[in-house]
Parts: sequence; structure tokens; C-alpha cells
Amino acid sequence: MAKALFGSVVSPVELRVVEENAVLRAKVRRLEAELAELRAQRDAAIAHELLSLAGDNVEPALA
Repeated sequence: MAKALFGSVVSPVELRVVEENAVLRAKVRRLEAELAELRAQRDAAIAHELLSLAGDNVEPALA
């Protein structure tokens, strides 16, 4: 019985690791969102640059 009770107790070291893991996962989520935003901005800037280079000679693409 004592082994079962002892096994269910979480040590402070384990709690710290769990908390650190949660913090790191949140940081990764924020960085992934920032990366997606930066990629979208880059793609928009490239599209704008290409359209400005094409000028008035832009023709619609055939589907």
C-alpha cells in the first residue's frame, strides 16, 4: 500500500519539468504563429513587387 501511495506523489522536480514543458510549448506556438505571419507578409510583398514590375501589362491568367 505504501508503494502505491508513494508512486502517486509527484516530486517537485517533476512538477518543475511539467511547468517548463508547458512554457516551452506555449513559446513554440507563439513563434509558429509569428513565423506564419511573417511568411504571409513576405508573400504579399513579393506579390506586390511582381505586380508593380508588370505594370499595366497584366493579363488575367487562364484557368
